[in-house]
Amino acid sequence: MELNPLFMERCLQLARKGEGFTKPNPLVGAVVVHNGKIIGEGFHRQYGEAHAEVNAIASVKDGALLRESTLYVSLEPCAHHGKTPPCAELIIHREIPRVVVATGDPNPNVSGKGIAMMRENGIEVTLGMLEKEALELNRMFFVNQLHHRPYIILKWAQSSDGFMDYLRKPGDGKRPVIISNTVTHTIVHKFRTQVQGIMVGTNTALLDDPRLTARKWFGNDPLRVVIDRQNKIPADASIFDGPAPTIVFTASAPAHTAKKSPVKYIEIDFSGDVCQQILDRLYDEKIYSLMIEGGAQLLASFIEKEMWDEAYVEIAQKGIQSGVEAPAIRGDVAAFRNYPGSVQFHLKSKITRNFH
Repeated sequence: MELNPLFMERCLQLARKGEGFTKPNPLVGAVVVHNGKIIGEGFHRQYGEAHAEVNAIASVKDGALLRESTLYVSLEPCAHHGKTPPCAELIIHREIPRVVVATGDPNPNVSGKGIAMMRENGIEVTLGMLEKEALELNRMFFVNQLHHRPYIILKWAQSSDGFMDYLRKPGDGKRPVIISNTVTHTIVHKFRTQVQGIMVGTNTALLDDPRLTARKWFGNDPLRVVIDRQNKIPADASIFDGPAPTIVFTASAPAHTAKKSPVKYIEIDFSGDVCQQILDRLYDEKIYSLMIEGGAQLLASFIEKEMWDEAYVEIAQKGIQSGVEAPAIRGDVAAFRNYPGSVQFHLKSKITRNFH
């Protein structure tokens, strides 16, 4: 039987429907094809719920046709018991004779085992169709599994002459410069729903009193993360309020804690590698994706250590002549979009551009 990559493209299209809801699990789509026509399709909708293969198989009206069908799936079917039973076992049980997989799963509990299990039970398995596209779709998941750290996304806006803000100090009454417009500000909130954590530095928390929620987009609020070495941020700050919990990295946890939402203080050694310690501790906390929104010093520290995977840099048409300099960054320009009064560049780091 001739295999058609159009069906795998449909798998990838379906997988993206789960964006923002499956984290930290990967995005996965699946279709069941009989005599060149799709008779069932599904995707992983929500973390802890049924996987794509299960949903696709369940959507087939005439189950008898499964014995004559081909299953296309964007990631290797699992072979272990987690929050759901193994998908490889379901495929074997329903006697599907052919399975086409875009890419293997790097998770040690799965890697190669799902494919081996199916082949050992007489299923014809084809591996590697649209592999590059499937790897790109799940960059976060692959970085987690291969590098054992959160996937890092940097985000900031700057003026045409390279400044992020005016020079300000806590309590001086100066308002921040407005660089992002209403459209790009809303897009930032969309990005927040797609990560597990969002982080800012001490000065950003003190100067801007950000809430760091995704209130302008449908989806889950990320965990809020802030660096506060000397515990300068007041207990009534917005970062301690609202629906989302907060992690504070500090040199020494204070005796008092904020009361309006769950707050966890984590002590780190500020004389050591602060960036690495933060990533290690967040990974221990099962935070597998992190957006860093400021300030300039925090962003620059991750750039200098090459600890980043993607960056969204908005450059406005207007200049402000002086102020806080934006960090310098180099990477592959994956895309750019023009917005009213600005252009946003999407960069990707060379470190995780390829996984082979």
